[in-house]
Amino acid sequence: MYRYFNRISSRIAGPRALAPAPAETGHGKLWHCRCGQAVFFGNSLCLTCQAPLGYLPGNDLVSALSPGQAPGTWTLDSAPEAGAVRRCANFDTAAACNWLVPAGDPQPLCRACRLNRTIPDLSVPENNGYWLKVETAKRRLVAQLLNLGLPLVAKIEDEATGLAFDFVGTSMDGTRPTTGHADGLVTLDIKEADDAHREAVRQAMREPYRTLLGHFRHEVGHYYWDRLIAGSTWLEPFRALFGDEQQSYADALERHYQQGAPAAWAQQYVSAYATMHPWEDWAETWAHYLHMMDAVDTAQGFGMSGHNAGLDYVPFSPNNLYDPSHTSASAFLAFVNAWIELAGMLNELSRAMGQPDFYPFALPPEVIVKLHFIHLVVQGAGGKADEMLAIEGGGNESVVATDHGACPGAPQ
Repeated sequence: MYRYFNRISSRIAGPRALAPAPAETGHGKLWHCRCGQAVFFGNSLCLTCQAPLGYLPGNDLVSALSPGQAPGTWTLDSAPEAGAVRRCANFDTAAACNWLVPAGDPQPLCRACRLNRTIPDLSVPENNGYWLKVETAKRRLVAQLLNLGLPLVAKIEDEATGLAFDFVGTSMDGTRPTTGHADGLVTLDIKEADDAHREAVRQAMREPYRTLLGHFRHEVGHYYWDRLIAGSTWLEPFRALFGDEQQSYADALERHYQQGAPAAWAQQYVSAYATMHPWEDWAETWAHYLHMMDAVDTAQGFGMSGHNAGLDYVPFSPNNLYDPSHTSASAFLAFVNAWIELAGMLNELSRAMGQPDFYPFALPPEVIVKLHFIHLVVQGAGGKADEMLAIEGGGNESVVATDHGACPGAPQ
């Protein structure tokens, strides 16, 4: 049942006359079945021609599948050179995973699912649906990390430097788990997959935004701080920009929840929580970097742009970058400005539907500096981040930022 619902979740309504599938371009989340029907990141079945579909990580490709020579194996119509593959062992579980594994891989699980250390108790009926939501968000995260070229190993492969996830619920004594990160282990309260619960927590915490994907992006930010910043040549530049992480985290946490964020926090930070400690500033800014990269990439894949929306804002300039002389500085600047345009347009579309703002945040110039720093760290670690800066129009200059660098309608 869960796999069926996952198959139809991204369906384009109704059959249509189909043209041959166009060539795939960029890194956007739109591919085509052998019949020409558009298919999406989470699909495992084409509803037009009933072809089985699968996602091949690393290649960032959703493709129709043809039976392989060995039982249980497949070849990809769109990339036969990838060789024989098989489905992740979680394909037939509540996780409904549509990812593929090389046929010769001894691991039964895909690169996303093998990161799991603990899954919810599936004897609890509602946990099946919660797990599906959690895994759907996590697969999006993992695909993005792989596409950026970031180092990503599971703890089952390397306990010291690997990443793992615990998806847990309330303990026998009634204690709820705390979402967080410690030494490569990300713990998530499975109740976060309950929309009503998550919204209640969001309001209680006075947060403008709270999603499963947002949680994951924030928590892996802590993981990558340990992997990419601690003990590296980036550490001192990090401290100069974000602050000294050696200050007491416990004291900072208590101070934040007793006193709140400083009055002028929006001039230097992406969120109020980012003011709590340099580690949280890094993780919050990291999460927004991943939000922006994925959203712009997806929009470009669909031919969307706010460039012609007529938004009257002053663009960010090279002076707003961490390193204006870097070879990719102009491309990053175009990316940031394209993002602000896109977010302004999508905020208005959300309001037209009576929904909250698509991106309810301000981006002051100080945050742009931090975002560029993170981009350089990611590029240095994986070598692919610059490839994701393929912005329509290249050096687009007519983009947005008020004198606070804010998205239209974002809180000041």
